[in-house]
Amino acid sequence: MSDFLLADLPVSICAETSLADPDTCKFIVSRTVHPGGPFFFGSKERAVGSPLGERLFALDGVANVLIAESVVTICKDPIASWSELKAAIGTAIRTQLLTGVPAILEIHVHTGTQRRSDAEIHIVIQTLLDKEVNRSIANHGGKISIVEVRQGKLFIAMSGGCQGCASSQVTLRQGFEVMLKRVVPEIEEIVDTTNHAAGKQPFYPHNAVTL
Repeated sequence: MSDFLLADLPVSICAETSLADPDTCKFIVSRTVHPGGPFFFGSKERAVGSPLGERLFALDGVANVLIAESVVTICKDPIASWSELKAAIGTAIRTQLLTGVPAILEIHVHTGTQRRSDAEIHIVIQTLLDKEVNRSIANHGGKISIVEVRQGKLFIAMSGGCQGCASSQVTLRQGFEVMLKRVVPEIEEIVDTTNHAAGKQPFYPHNAVTL
């Protein structure tokens, strides 16, 4: 963990790089960055009209931005280095807070995420799966795949160690779904299309007793 702190400014920011994805880093701010959200900006074009989003995408190497309360999560391009980018991101966040201008303007608050099509949402969810979820559950031989995104519903399939595993619903509801709601609030329901009866149930058989 690194800490950006200027003595003459009442704003401190800690940067925590993700263990699951070295290209993702959370910037935890001592102030609220934006009281609403979360808001995800998957491209520079999407951030137009968001003062903080525009500042962050002006930095070389920033791939996407997630702003939620006092946490700003940045995903960088693989070829970019955190060594200089972290300090630049910390400066951009701090500078934005000191201007007194909202990090996200009303146009995004009211219409930002709702403008995304099913195809765009599919891309965001796939990125989440690739960079966070599947890297984690791969340790148990599992994987979650997108079947379809349609009108607020996400249809998924679980394979490998997750198929037929009694703990798969815990992984789905308490893990993946929680992260999904932060990034894609448009999704109202997750539908698991997996045929769990055909799985090998490698870890927790249905007759297991939890003590």
